[in-house]
Amino acid sequence: MKKKICIIGSGFSSLAGACYLAQQGHEVHLFEKNKGFGGRARQYKRDGFTFDMGPSWYWMPDVFESFFGDFDKKPSDYYSLERLDPGYEVYFGTNDRFPVSANLETLYTSFEAIEAGSAKHLRTFLKKAQENYDIAIKDLVYRPGVSPLELVTPATIKRINYFLTNIKQEVTSKFKNPKLQQLLQFPVLFLGAKPSNTPGFYNFMNFADLGLGTWHPKTGMHAVVEAMVALAQELGVQLQDESPVTAIRVQGNRVEGLEFEDRFVEADVVLSGADYHHTETLLPQPLRKYSETYWSKKTFAPSSLLFYVGLDKKMKNLAHHTLFFDVDFDAHAASIYDQPEWPKEPLFYANLPSLSDATMAPEGKEALFLLIPLAPGLEDTPELRQQYFDMVIDRMEERTGEKVKDHILFQESFCVNDFVEVYNSYKGNAYGMANTLLQTAFLRPKLKSPKVEGLYFSGQLTVPGPGVPPALISGKLVAELIQKHSA
Repeated sequence: MKKKICIIGSGFSSLAGACYLAQQGHEVHLFEKNKGFGGRARQYKRDGFTFDMGPSWYWMPDVFESFFGDFDKKPSDYYSLERLDPGYEVYFGTNDRFPVSANLETLYTSFEAIEAGSAKHLRTFLKKAQENYDIAIKDLVYRPGVSPLELVTPATIKRINYFLTNIKQEVTSKFKNPKLQQLLQFPVLFLGAKPSNTPGFYNFMNFADLGLGTWHPKTGMHAVVEAMVALAQELGVQLQDESPVTAIRVQGNRVEGLEFEDRFVEADVVLSGADYHHTETLLPQPLRKYSETYWSKKTFAPSSLLFYVGLDKKMKNLAHHTLFFDVDFDAHAASIYDQPEWPKEPLFYANLPSLSDATMAPEGKEALFLLIPLAPGLEDTPELRQQYFDMVIDRMEERTGEKVKDHILFQESFCVNDFVEVYNSYKGNAYGMANTLLQTAFLRPKLKSPKVEGLYFSGQLTVPGPGVPPALISGKLVAELIQKHSA
């Protein structure tokens, strides 16, 4: 039965949901609070420089291919991809630089040079990671999180031990060198939790990293947003930006539509890809499923301090993606998850897309994106932002041997307060709710409201979890659920 469906937000999950629902024949309207589309994957342009404001890693290309394939399309119909080699580099200290090669044989050799016997362990580790990846993609992540029985399959029963161990145990039991341990624990940070709190099964992220590789869409990650907007419009979705929703109107226990400052839009179904906690505040108190106490007890993925920096020179000693693991990994993690505070010595990430893509910066110049993971809910002041900017720039100069500070044309920042104001993000989190053992699958907030008929959710606080590929999957899952209940 054809329904009028209104969608809140234009992030990856909202856009994916819009495409699937339009394909099903529904009348779909999408409303975005901010100017432009993409949610946290918006783009910032200044003086000829282009920055992806949020996601900058293109992993799991098979999930993107699957999404576009559902509409008889290919990613290449909309944007071009380049596999990066190295996928990324890691600085462990001054001039101590480790390139993560796109060629596995080269990577095995690099591991062996650091720790004798580690090449053999890495082959075995990645083989198991690939097996877990196949199970995750084929058996688990495309399930709606309705029942614990979704996790019980012949394949998962055979790998129950991977749910009883954690990533840190899986890595440190085979690799003794601290550098290799950090390299192999890094990918699960995309899931939003410490490796010691992430089930061992999630080592499939290592296959996503080292097996499937790191890619770059020309003109940046926002090219994917533009592709999804184009596809949605081809399918008949009506999109409106600068349209913040002020309330979800409900009659009895059934959704009626969306209220805006200047109008009301009727809807048979409302799907919110906006922050889950914020969306429920748009409802009367009795119709909210999850209390403030519930949210306060959950483990959230980090927030971030982000910088968008224009440089008047080209950089030589950085890769497209560079991680600075030159300080205590565990101490920084503790400042996020155990005792929330600004880290004394932060790990950080530098992204220089203009190294690979000339469209991202004027000729002879460089677009630099910096990210420092932080605990959500921290105090956020201009003074703290500048203090940490100076800290990481000084470290970058020391580690790489390159002058940066004297070549800065401009810098803009984005932090906890901005995540709250711009995205209505709970405590200013950047990545959603962490995928810990007790926050996986059916234990996450539900796609379908149990209190309001016709109200659904998607995105990083629900199933399957944080990250761009999971957001695409979330949009598909919720569209299937809506179709099931609309039949």
